[in-house]
Amino acid sequence: MSNSALPPNDQEMTLVQHLLDLKSSLTRGILLIIVLFFVLFPFANDIYLYISEPLTRYLPEGTSMIATGVASPFLTPFKLSFILAIYLAMPYVLYQIWRFIAPALYSHEKQLIAPILFFSSFLFYAGGLFAYYVVFPLVFGFLSQAAPEGVTIATDISLYLDFVIKMFFAFGIAFEVPIVTVLLILTGMTTAKKLSHSRPYIIVGAFIIGMLLTPPDLISQTLLAVPMWLLFEVGLLVGAYVMKRRAAKEDKEAENSPPPNDPEPTPSNNQSQGSKSYEFDDRYQDQVDDDFDWDGEFDKMDSEMSVLDKQYRKKQDQSNEPSKPSDPLPKEGDK
Repeated sequence: MSNSALPPNDQEMTLVQHLLDLKSSLTRGILLIIVLFFVLFPFANDIYLYISEPLTRYLPEGTSMIATGVASPFLTPFKLSFILAIYLAMPYVLYQIWRFIAPALYSHEKQLIAPILFFSSFLFYAGGLFAYYVVFPLVFGFLSQAAPEGVTIATDISLYLDFVIKMFFAFGIAFEVPIVTVLLILTGMTTAKKLSHSRPYIIVGAFIIGMLLTPPDLISQTLLAVPMWLLFEVGLLVGAYVMKRRAAKEDKEAENSPPPNDPEPTPSNNQSQGSKSYEFDDRYQDQVDDDFDWDGEFDKMDSEMSVLDKQYRKKQDQSNEPSKPSDPLPKEGDK
């Protein structure tokens, strides 16, 4: 679009322009998903064989996975290609969402979003890889040995794909714990000290989440809960380190900044008969209260001093006036 809120064409946009910009961002993400889907679909069967390898290695000899649904041989690879396309395009989709909301963010928030997008994508994929290479072999090995004697293991391909997708997203989201921890600390919603005191509750919560998101076995629950706890500790250390550096930087800037000047009012040279008029410096004038009438107060003081001066002069004149002789008392015989 020609009208954009991003520099160098940044300008105020209407609601319709915002909606059109959002539509453009989402369209780019959807187009990438469609392109990746058409690229992956011809190789869907090979990809499914690779995804199912942690299970097929533990199947008894002479057995294989089955398809109980009529359209499962086609719909399962189709679904796998579509989900994998979304999985791979997620960083680009998140970037398009960030591009849409970036004009509403401050500069320090924009600097924070870029590393968050990178590390969140990295940890999400790391969680999927951890589930595939560590969790799946242990879980399927345990479940295959736990089957009763005489029971043939024949897993449906669509049910297995649903299980794998659930585990991939569960471990991918669980590995975002350090990102959430760092954000809680940096935004001031909590502190590293408070989170460290809440460690026992977080450990219990990690095992509860592992119980809800994984199959009903102790191995997968522990393999999800323990990494969540360790990643929480990593996020706690990173958040505390960043806040410590930020505080040190602010203290250094405060030390290097010049002290504020406190100008004092300077008297003027204009003086008249016991009254003084003061002129304040312009810098000080900005700091005084505009609602206070300084001129009126000084005029009031001048009038009071004038009244006192008149009373004093009147008393002085009365004290300097000569006293009049008193009338003599009448004598006897005077009429």
